[in-house]
Amino acid sequence: MDFQLLATAAGSNARAGLITTDHGTIETPIFMPVGTLGSVKAVHQRELRDDIKAQIILGNTYHLYLRPGIEVLEKAGGLHKFNGWERPILTDSGGFQVFSLSSNRKLTEEGAHFRSHIDGSRHLFTPEGVVDIQRSIGADIMMALDECPPGTADFDYARRSLKLTQRWLERGWKHFNETEGKYGYRQAFFPIVQGVVYPELRKDAARHVADLGAEGNAIGGLAVGEPVEKMYEMIEVVNDILPADRPRYLMGVGTPANILEAIDRGVDMMDCVMPTRNGRNGMLFTRHGIMNMRNRKWADDFSPLQEDGPAFVDQVYSKAYLRHLFIADEILAMQIASIHNLAFYLWLVGEARRHIIAGDFKTWKTEMVECVTRRL
Repeated sequence: MDFQLLATAAGSNARAGLITTDHGTIETPIFMPVGTLGSVKAVHQRELRDDIKAQIILGNTYHLYLRPGIEVLEKAGGLHKFNGWERPILTDSGGFQVFSLSSNRKLTEEGAHFRSHIDGSRHLFTPEGVVDIQRSIGADIMMALDECPPGTADFDYARRSLKLTQRWLERGWKHFNETEGKYGYRQAFFPIVQGVVYPELRKDAARHVADLGAEGNAIGGLAVGEPVEKMYEMIEVVNDILPADRPRYLMGVGTPANILEAIDRGVDMMDCVMPTRNGRNGMLFTRHGIMNMRNRKWADDFSPLQEDGPAFVDQVYSKAYLRHLFIADEILAMQIASIHNLAFYLWLVGEARRHIIAGDFKTWKTEMVECVTRRL
């Protein structure tokens, strides 16, 4: 994986760049749709490619390991061939999913022992093992195994957790460098900066990660219960240390406003389930604000979903029609909303990139944050 930094915004840490992988080039800043099980919910691969214009999607090691299983993925020739997605894929190590199973897992120096949420079977994720699993999945970018503490964790817990994450990282990094991919193309390995909301822990983690010299770096453990102001503060603390010549990936964030604020602070890559999850529940994100499509106010509004701007889905769909589909529990409602929201997110980061290069990002971002946080 290669990264080229093309521009930095005036009066901001926002950056525009290019990530080159063997499955294609990614223009940053970028939002990555979440395809946990190898599928972005309610969206075809053709729609991801042509309508949403996704440049990279995510898969999840924990879920893919359990279903369909590594043996199936290897027989298919990796996830790209299994799901028909020809562009880059990033996989989370599964750490967040394992650690969310608080009653069904145990952390040791060896790794994370857990029971499957599907059938209760016992499993172990080690730092080396998740590298091997991601080799089998065939992700272009793989993540290190880490512990993701809650945003409310006290300092002592956060410190112990970080030290464990760092010891696991050393093992995973060593194993990554001692192994090869299975399908004839390059894979990159991103370590993850943890440390909850404690600046000294975040700085320690960022220095440790930066010293490895990996091809890119991730910021984890944010948007997990801490105040949003703390999240922004931790991004600034970490990005002051992470190398500027490597892409920075903020994991699991967030709202359109969160994304713009993260870009302003020097983040290059983001992902979140919000556009699809909220879309399936009737929430649409637009350049003018947020709409709840179940509200009565849209019942006889025959204007297009996106007015005064780009159409993210076919303009034949009106607000009134989409509301009708949601009220009637039609599956098409979830599909339309998911495509619309993902396309809006990709448009938003694309516009951010354009304004970074043009030199007026800061002014545009301030105006856009005000727009995208309105409730319509």
